[in-house]
Amino acid sequence: MKGAWLVVAAGGVAALQVGKLPPALPALQAELGITLVQSGFLLSMVQLAGLTLAVFMGMLADGMGLKRSMVRGLLLLTLASAAGGLATSVTALLLLRAIEGLGFLLVALPAPALIRRLVPPQQLAGMLGLWGAYMPTGTALALLAGPLFIPAWGWSAWWWLFAVVSVGMAGWVWHAIPVDPDVPQQAAAGGLERLRRTLGARGPWLVALTFGMYSGQWLAVVGFLPSIYAAAGLTGGLLGVLTALAAAVNMGGNMVSGRLLQRGWAPRSNLWLGFGAMALGSTLAFAAFTEGWPWLRYAGVLLFSGLGGLVPGTLFSLAVRLAPGEQQVAATVGWVQQLSALGQFIGPPSAAALAARAGGWQLTPLFTLGCCAGGAVLAVLAQRQLAAQSRHV
Repeated sequence: MKGAWLVVAAGGVAALQVGKLPPALPALQAELGITLVQSGFLLSMVQLAGLTLAVFMGMLADGMGLKRSMVRGLLLLTLASAAGGLATSVTALLLLRAIEGLGFLLVALPAPALIRRLVPPQQLAGMLGLWGAYMPTGTALALLAGPLFIPAWGWSAWWWLFAVVSVGMAGWVWHAIPVDPDVPQQAAAGGLERLRRTLGARGPWLVALTFGMYSGQWLAVVGFLPSIYAAAGLTGGLLGVLTALAAAVNMGGNMVSGRLLQRGWAPRSNLWLGFGAMALGSTLAFAAFTEGWPWLRYAGVLLFSGLGGLVPGTLFSLAVRLAPGEQQVAATVGWVQQLSALGQFIGPPSAAALAARAGGWQLTPLFTLGCCAGGAVLAVLAQRQLAAQSRHV
């Protein structure tokens, strides 16, 4: 059981690497002259590996061993973060963020299967629910600490700090997690057949596209909060607390989604509630008519992120239920991760380009409302697909 907690902690360290950039954006813009749109690409570049390779990386992690995959991913994060602290150009930072994205996948994709190996069956659901909160937890910690650390020691030291944390976690996982068991080498055709069945089914596409509608807007809003609030004059501890809380409340939505599903809520209802809250929250947070009400705007951000957390928690459950078969669950989760990364790759630059054209963030709701509408339609289709599969069981 201790090993499973360590796996969750390793996921949190990988999430820290994703979350370390937003609080550093004001310093990077000041020191390297990074533009708003370049900042958006820096936020999304960490998703490049997930955007292109996630569905294949899940099968690769099985081949190399789950523990080995996590350790190698943490070491790759170490090297990229250490080199990032020496970067003097936007191009170098973009390349290293892409490498960090590859390390992140090597850590995150094998984690649920490794947790399943390490815990008794009756405790698996609870630990997987805890795993579901690893991303907002790591992001929140980075957003909280960044505004306190970076003004004192600089953004380069901030990168090196996470290199030290990652290599320490790699060593801990290597020594504390049991050795991967020997498994027979599977034929390549078996893996290709599982992939063909996954991508040829309707359910994985519906879940993955819905996740993309969620993830792109969430990262766009929460990722730019430090820059938005810094431009408004907030600094230091208050900036860190406000942005970290906006990420942390997402954990609650993730955890509540599972309880609602257990009580009989339809997945569509969870998704509609989540996307509806994101639409309303983003409107309150950025629309011109709330400009004189800063705390109402912040309440909108909390609503956006908090109840929005119902969406990913519900979609992880749907990914398992809508996989075309038991042997395609891992590939389905990888495909969901891949289109989630696509959303995160497109979302921040799109929101930044809209803000740059408008001269402010007041048109952001146009982007978020479009994503929410798409997600709501996909939720209906996913519910119908679930009902159709249930009738054939």
